[in-house]
Amino acid sequence: MPVRILLFTLTLTLVPMLTASAAEESPEYIKGKETLARITGANGAKTVESLQDIAPELGRWIVEWGYGQVLSRPALDLRTRELATVAALTALAHAQPQLRSHINGALNVGCKPEEVVEVIMQMAAYAGFPAALNGIATAREVFAERGVTVNPAP
Repeated sequence: MPVRILLFTLTLTLVPMLTASAAEESPEYIKGKETLARITGANGAKTVESLQDIAPELGRWIVEWGYGQVLSRPALDLRTRELATVAALTALAHAQPQLRSHINGALNVGCKPEEVVEVIMQMAAYAGFPAALNGIATAREVFAERGVTVNPAP
């Protein structure tokens, strides 16, 4: 157990010391950029770029860890991961910009609009009706922007 704590402490100490150029060269960063582009198109890169003036490390963490290590894991495909992310963001009920991005991402990786709606509806049972209603409102906006038609389940 102490070895794990030591490794965790070293990680917290050494990871921020990496320069942006070293991070850009890491396999995780490269994989993260590819996965981010697949899911979000150019929007994800714009979000990361918007952090450069105030929190460039946060942008690097998003790419390298979030997309390069977590979302790129092989056990689940991107469709499944995006539906899980839509569910989580819906349940949070306070992350509408991120929910919007991941609803778009779900569509970008092949999820059907009806699947997105169904996942959001399911969150009514776990996160409450207000969270599900807010999620549906966000989905409606995304679908309208993309010209997507939804065929509601009977």
